[in-house]
Amino acid sequence: MAKKKRNKNIKKKRNFLIENYKLSWAYIKESKDFIYIIIGIFFAFALFGFLVPPPAELEEAIMNFLKELLEQTKDFNQLQMIKFIFLNNLKSSFFGLILGVLFGIFPVISSLINGYILGFVALKTVSSEGFLVLWRLLPHGIFELPAVFISLGMGLKLGTFVFQKKKTECFGDYFWNSFRVFLFVVIPLLVIAAIIEGILIFLFG
Repeated sequence: MAKKKRNKNIKKKRNFLIENYKLSWAYIKESKDFIYIIIGIFFAFALFGFLVPPPAELEEAIMNFLKELLEQTKDFNQLQMIKFIFLNNLKSSFFGLILGVLFGIFPVISSLINGYILGFVALKTVSSEGFLVLWRLLPHGIFELPAVFISLGMGLKLGTFVFQKKKTECFGDYFWNSFRVFLFVVIPLLVIAAIIEGILIFLFG
């Protein structure tokens, strides 16, 4: 009897996870235009950062930021690195979603800045090691970038509730659907991304 009840509870939990996972992807599909906008902004500024050298002051600020990051993580073991990457990406994704409530401004700015920094880093890396190094960098973003794009896209959509007729109803709908996506899609992607990046950093530096 106890075994039957336990199996029933396991089945119920499995059905709960599957149902919420399906609902999350349905909402992502429904919100795809907002995600595409974020992707467009990100890659436009990544290209800009790659093709147009920044002013000396901005370059210095970015380089100082990257040096501080390297200094902060230089003595980390693999597990610490994975944890650091996951928590950093989790924080960025979460705030990118939640702060989207302010007219969607924060997700756009976040996409712009991160895209530009990626382009700048790619430029510096290619300048010192050649274009082939970009293939080595590619695996770092396979899971991380989709998770970030989805979060920022959800945040951008969340900010549009102010333009709807039934503002309170739309806000509740957008918020809870976005939160479900964050729990059932974004977090698992970030976990996978952190594990892959942590391993690759220790393998290739």
